[in-house]
Parts: sequence; structure tokens; C-alpha cells
Amino acid sequence: MSTFEELGVIPEIRQAITELGFENPMPVQTEVIPQLLSHKRDIIALAQTGTGKTAAFGIPVIQKTDLTLLSPQTVILCPTRELCLQIAGDLTDFSTYVEDIKILPVYGGSSIESQIRTLKRGVHIIVATPGRLIDLINRKTVSLKHVHTLVLDEADEMLNMGFSESIDEILSNVPGSRSMLLFSATMPKEIEKITRKYMSDPVEITIGRKNEGAQNVRHLYYMVHAKDKYLALKRIVDYYPNIYGIVFCRTRKETQEIADKLLQDGYDADSLHGDLSQVQRDYVMNKYRNHNLQLLVATDVAARGLDVDDVSHIINFGLPDDYEVYTHRSGRTGRAGKTGTSISIIHIKEKGKIAQIEKLIHKTFEKRAVPKGDLICEKQLFNFVDKIEKVKVNEEEIDRLLPSIFRKLEWLGKEDIIKRVVSLEFNRLIEYYRQAEEIYEPEERSSKSRRENARSERTGKRQKNGVQPEKGYARLFINMGKMDGVNPATLMGFINEHVKGKVPVGRIDLMKNFSFFEIPEELAPKVVKTFRGMYIEDRRLVVEVSRGENEPQREKKHFFESFEGKKKKKYTQKR
Repeated sequence: MSTFEELGVIPEIRQAITELGFENPMPVQTEVIPQLLSHKRDIIALAQTGTGKTAAFGIPVIQKTDLTLLSPQTVILCPTRELCLQIAGDLTDFSTYVEDIKILPVYGGSSIESQIRTLKRGVHIIVATPGRLIDLINRKTVSLKHVHTLVLDEADEMLNMGFSESIDEILSNVPGSRSMLLFSATMPKEIEKITRKYMSDPVEITIGRKNEGAQNVRHLYYMVHAKDKYLALKRIVDYYPNIYGIVFCRTRKETQEIADKLLQDGYDADSLHGDLSQVQRDYVMNKYRNHNLQLLVATDVAARGLDVDDVSHIINFGLPDDYEVYTHRSGRTGRAGKTGTSISIIHIKEKGKIAQIEKLIHKTFEKRAVPKGDLICEKQLFNFVDKIEKVKVNEEEIDRLLPSIFRKLEWLGKEDIIKRVVSLEFNRLIEYYRQAEEIYEPEERSSKSRRENARSERTGKRQKNGVQPEKGYARLFINMGKMDGVNPATLMGFINEHVKGKVPVGRIDLMKNFSFFEIPEELAPKVVKTFRGMYIEDRRLVVEVSRGENEPQREKKHFFESFEGKKKKKYTQKR
């Protein structure tokens, strides 16, 4: 096994990282550090969150800094304010014994005047979110002409958040001779485009396999009826008494609703989503980092940049439409050599998603039955007994009180005392599960039906007479498809932006020129009425309830209506 000294790390940095608890380099550090120290070249490093990426680029970046040149020499771009602050803090720790090095985090939500004053005094390394750095460039308060190294950390996340154009603008202000380091957990096509456009003969370093899930993470799933998902969540949380986890939801509203329900039911939980102010976000994240919360209920966007090493469980209350997002979610547990568990609560129509994610992460999911009440109570009880066994007794503080306590309880035997202690702690839980109905798994179709369903999910098409929405849901047609730039996320956002109140969207099927989506039956008239008569540019928007065997003809009709509208617009412009 290599040491940091053998990798070429200078004594000043070695002293700092030793005090931080670094003993031997992690695999990504062993691969990346020598490359950065000995070569000025472009590197693509594919590794999961929590594998030591920050030290892999941070140590050589500090070591290569010319302290006599008080001008930005390295720019590190990251997707969120939280990650920006974390990286800057880590680099400051690594450089404790490197005198006079200046590191500045630059991000939105903080005083830009303060950041400008610090830039004017001179800095060597800038850690920035793209938007704030562009703002400073446009104000001409930062010069990047001496930058020799540009790092994109969590590049796939930045692209998911729509920072592609911002990255283009920043790179246009950096010398062409610079080296570029791209760190990513996954390798989507958008990343490959960046590498072709901006990198020259890059070295690719992969820790594990591309898009692979973290090695120390178990993947489980529980299949329930959609109406039972919250009840299943409570049972799963109760089954793991010492859980310290993140519950991922698909929308802001769902995130807040689930967090509110958990709080009402007595759980240490809070929400993290885009509707919170920065002060509220900081408050919630500090509570979670300090273990004053047991469960953080979050959207994917809000949780970006949250870096906590001892998360025990990730719970997917809804699977993401973009399967690579699952890799990021599950990568937040099983970090720093620890084990973790990623749990997905799904309904029967999401079974196909499990198979697709398994292919992506090269891991197999374990199917589990929702824990029964008696098993949960037993698990909680023995956890409580373990705590009693291991509790540290403060003899000095309680010595003076013990005689009175003994006299008070002397009429009770040992067994009576134990029964009373257990009852005092668990009567509520035992009573709840004694009265609670069991949660049953939905019946799956025959193997032939499952194969046909999986095949239809892969192709995104269904037979015209075999389209049946989930019970209680209606299937709606909309004359917008992939050619319009529609994806599941944008379609859900479009619906909820225009329809008053929350619209839970179920299955979505995207075609070339049109799409189908499922919503609760009682909301179908409201949704259809909302979009009636609406136009997008010159194109009439059509949203209506699907009618099974007539779908292909109607789809074709709406396509030609849209096409004629486009031709009319083009003709008018020529006139």
C-alpha cells in the first residue's frame, strides 16, 4: 500500500492530513495525486461521493500553488453553496502548515461585496458556484488569466442543475493552456460532450466501474400499494431503531407533507427543499449534521452538497425518473469505509425501474416484506435493553438519591421493575401495532405479463388495446413529446405549474410527438379543463382523457394539426 510520502506529498501537507486522521491514501487519491503532481494534463476521475475525491484534487492543487503570485491559479467549480463551503473548509484544513496560502469560497446567498474585498486583497484558490463566479467576472472584479488548473467537482450534478452554459462562459475566461480535472460519480452523455469539447487527450481514472453504486451499500426494496407507502415508511423506520437517514421525495410539496406527518407521529424529522430560505436550510442542515435529527426528508436538488459520513440509511420514497440520480442518492450512505443501506419503497408499476437501476449500478436489489408489528416491537425492545446494558452510570451525581429511590421501590421485585420500565417506554408502540392493519404486497401479474410490461417500459410504447392505468388513476393524452424537449421531470413541472393544487403524476410514457401520463381519476376533469384552449406559441395544446383503441388515430390527427400550425407560422413570417 502506498503512503502519502511515496505519492510525493510535501511534509507540510502530510503533517496536516495526519492530524486530520489520514493514515493511508484511498484508491482515488493513489491514482489521482501522482498524475496531478507530475503532469500538466486533463483528467477524468469517476468515483462515488465519499471516496476521498476532495483530498485527491485538493492536496496537489495546494502543493502546486505559487505563493509568490497573489492571483487566482486554481478554480474549483461545484454545484451548491454547501459543497462550496465544505471543499473550501477541507482545503483550508489540508493547508494548515502551508504559510500564506489564500483560499476563498465564492457562492450566492452571501454578501458579494465581502467576496469582492477579499478578491482585491488577493487569493490563490477560488472554490465557486458557477452563477456567483460569472457575476464576479461580469463585474470585472476577478481575473482568471493566471489560472492553470480548473476542477469540476460533481460535474454530473452541475449539468443536471442546468449549469452547462455557465461552465461554457467560465471556460471562455480561462487560458486555453490550463489543465482540467473532471470529477463525477456517473458518466452521462452530457459529460462526454464536455470532455470532447474542452479536454485534450484526458486520462480516465475509474474507481470501481462506470456508474457503479458504492461498494459498501446494500440495496433493498419493499413493494406496497401506493396508498400504503407512508405506513410502510413508518414501519421501516421503526424496524431500524438507530436509523440516521435521508428520505428522498420527488417534489417539494411531497417532501414537506412527509416531514410534517413524521413530526406529527413523533419522529425526529425535518424537511429540506427549495421553498426554504437559505437561513432555514442552514438551520435544518446544522441540526442534521449535529445528529439532532434522525430523519432528513429532502428533494434531490436540496440535498446536493450535503456531506455527512455516517448516514446509515437512504430511503427512496419514490424512485427518480433519471436512474443516475439513484446512484447519487445511494452514494450518501456507506461512506468513508462504513456500510450503508439504500431502501426503495415502490408500487408494482415501478418494478421495471428496479431492473433498470440494477443494470446501471451492477448490483442486485434484495426484495423484503414490510416488517410486521410484533417483529418491530421485538426489535425496538431489544435495542432498548442494549442501551440499558451500555449506559454510563454517573455514580457521583446519583449516589445521594439512590437510598430514597431504593426505599420507594423496595416493595417491587426485579422482574416487576423490568416490566414497568419496558411498559413505560413501549406501551404506546405496542398499542399502535396491536391495532394497526398489516400492509400487504400487491399481487404481481404472471411471468408472461411481467415480460410484456418490461418490454413496453423499455420501448416506451403500449399496444393500443392493452393500456390500463393503475386502479384509481386516469390516463391522459398530451400532444407534446420528446421532439419538444419534454422529459418526465419537465412534464410534471409543466402540469403542476398550471394546475392549481398538487397533482400527483403516476406513470409517464413519452413518445416522439406526444405523451401519456396518469393522474388520480378525480383530478382528470380539472386538468383537462385547465389546459383547454391553451396555446404554446402558435400551437394548440391538447390534453384529454385517453380512449384506448382510438389513440393511434387521434395522436396522428393532433400531430398533423401541430404541423399545419407550424407551416402557417413559417408562411406568415415569409410574407
